[in-house]
Amino acid sequence: MTHALLHPRFFVASPLPRGTPLPVAFSLDENAASHLRVLRLQEGETVTLFDGDGGEFSASIAAIGKRDVMVNLLEHISLERESPLNLTLVQALATGDKMDWIIQKATELGVTAIEPIQTARATAKLSGDRVEKRAQHWQAVATAACEQCGRNRVPVVHPLLDFQAWIARRQHLNSFMLHPDADGDLLTSIKSIAAQGVALLIGPEGGFALEEIAAARRAGVQPLRFGPRVLRTETAGIAALAALQSAFGDLSAHA
Repeated sequence: MTHALLHPRFFVASPLPRGTPLPVAFSLDENAASHLRVLRLQEGETVTLFDGDGGEFSASIAAIGKRDVMVNLLEHISLERESPLNLTLVQALATGDKMDWIIQKATELGVTAIEPIQTARATAKLSGDRVEKRAQHWQAVATAACEQCGRNRVPVVHPLLDFQAWIARRQHLNSFMLHPDADGDLLTSIKSIAAQGVALLIGPEGGFALEEIAAARRAGVQPLRFGPRVLRTETAGIAALAALQSAFGDLSAHA
């Protein structure tokens, strides 16, 4: 564990100054200041700040006002905790708090991006204003997970897309759909291309519809098998990400 993880970590939406002689005073944005107050931190205590553009800053709390918090930026640490793998999780909507859990754990496991999709058999459905509100909420979940796990780059949670719209806009060269009846095996099939970037499609509680599987195949998405058992939607993607990181990424014994 590095020294930075010993201190509370906060994401700040405003760009932190780089190339500026330190120490320098910096005013925290409202969200970061609110989190600092919740933890009841005191003036003089050390915190770690990051803005998603790489590295992190060590800072000391200078003044806690009613509306703002001032800190002194002490040192910029060029530290990254990103995986060498470029992994995108394409996750069908899940019910209840499962989406939050999936996004949180995927972030901890080093995913680069998360693309929520609405599928035919999904129990959860979103429309209207709820789509934008959930998108903001999911991005906040990913940000909070970065604060906790030490990542200095926040994975993008993309806007929700209908499955067919995702297929039409697909930008990933190597896209794979987990399916228990597929011929190919996930780890075997991805071994030679893991470093190129991989998108994993995870179906909803009821699985992908037959027409969705057919459409995915036509678009070049390859169904792959992952183990002998059928995993729940909240298990499948997280287990697959962990397996890929363990085999080819920064959870490997050779990392």
